[in-house]
Amino acid sequence: MKMLAAPATVLALWAVSAQASTTDDIAKRLEPVGQVCVTGQECKGMEVAAATAGGGAKAPKDVIAKHCNACHGTGLLGAPKIGDKAAWKERADHQGGLDGILAKAITGINSMPPKGTCADCSDDELKGAIKEMSGL
Repeated sequence: MKMLAAPATVLALWAVSAQASTTDDIAKRLEPVGQVCVTGQECKGMEVAAATAGGGAKAPKDVIAKHCNACHGTGLLGAPKIGDKAAWKERADHQGGLDGILAKAITGINSMPPKGTCADCSDDELKGAIKEMSGL
């Protein structure tokens, strides 16, 4: 009888520990993968994500590389080329200066879509990219 009690005890302890790790594993798999946060309300545990999401202003060179270079790098469909100060100045003269070019960039002009495919760019970020490309 004593010989059966020891293996039974070991088996029972193993089953309890296996069940505990299985329960922990199941609970871990059932944890939510995210949470919805509303601007202006506290969102515990999401401070890093919220700080990264804002990310600060985009650098003009990054905006140009990601959104402007495809057309303005080559002059595609009549777009003034990056660094062609004469073409940009002519456009600025006809559209009311840098602010006029910015207004056209925001609403779109000719084949260029609104904000030139950078829908999440602020007006200041677009203006910085235009200044960088045009030299104005």
